[in-house]
Amino acid sequence: MLSLHTNNAALSAQNSISRTQSSLSTSMTRLSTGYRINSAMDDAAGLQIASRLKAQTSGMSVAMRNTQNSTSMLQTAEGALDEVGNMLVRMKDLATQSADASSTTDDKKAMQSEFDALGLELKNVLQNTTFGGTKLLVGGTVASSMTFQIGASSSETMAVNLGTDMTSMATDVSNATANYTTTTTGTELTASANATIGKLDTALASVNKVRSGLGAAANRLEHVYNNLSNISTNSKAATGLIMDVDFASESANMTSNQMLLQAGTAMLKQSNSMSSMVMSLLQ
Repeated sequence: MLSLHTNNAALSAQNSISRTQSSLSTSMTRLSTGYRINSAMDDAAGLQIASRLKAQTSGMSVAMRNTQNSTSMLQTAEGALDEVGNMLVRMKDLATQSADASSTTDDKKAMQSEFDALGLELKNVLQNTTFGGTKLLVGGTVASSMTFQIGASSSETMAVNLGTDMTSMATDVSNATANYTTTTTGTELTASANATIGKLDTALASVNKVRSGLGAAANRLEHVYNNLSNISTNSKAATGLIMDVDFASESANMTSNQMLLQAGTAMLKQSNSMSSMVMSLLQ
C-alpha cells in the first residue's frame, strides 16, 4: 500500500540500521579494549564469574608474596641457628681438650677465656637476631606460635609452633655456659670440663631440633608457593577465556555490520523515494 503518512519500508530500514549500529558499536568497543565483556550488559553471568576469579587471583598473588617473605624469615632464623651450632661445636671441642689430663691449668684458663667469649656471642645471636626490625629467636617471632596466610580466603592459613622447642633450647644453652646469662669468668672448663661436654651435646641437640622445625616449615611454604603459582596461572587463563575478545571473530563481525549498515542506509534512501510515487498518481 502506498501512503503519505506511513512508510513501512523506511521504518523497517531505520530499525535495521539502529540494530546494526548497536552491534557495530559493541564490536568496535571490544576491539578497542581487547575485552569481550566491558559491562554487565555484555554478559552478566560471565562478568560475575570473571570478577570472582580476578579477586581470587589477586589474593593468591599476595599470598605468594607472603610465602616468600615468610620463607626468608625462616631462613634467617635457621641461618642464625647454624652459626649457634658452629659455636657450640667449637665450645665442645674446647671442653673435650680441657678434660684431657694433658691440658695444664694455664691451658684450661686460656680455653676458658675463649669459651666465655663464645658464650657471650651465643647470647647475642639468640637474643638479638632480628628480621624486619623484630626479634626473631629467643623472645621473638619464632619463639611464639606463628600463623602464615597462605591463600586468598580466611581458612587458608598455616600454623607453626616452635615455642616449646625454643624454650628448651634456650634452657639447654644457658646450662652449658654461664656467660649466656652473665658476663663473669666461667668455670665450665677449669672445674668440670667433662660434665660440660654432655651439656653442650644436649644444647646442640636442642638447636638442631629447632633448625629441623624451621626447615620443615620452609619446605612446606615452598610447596605452598608452587601450588599457588599453578592455581594462579590456571585462574588467569580461565579469566582470559571469559573476558578476552576473539579478535578474528570480532573483526569479522565488525566488517559484516559495516556492510549491513551501508546496505541499510542505501535501502533507507530508496524507501524514502517511495512517497514520490504517490504524487505521480495525482498528476
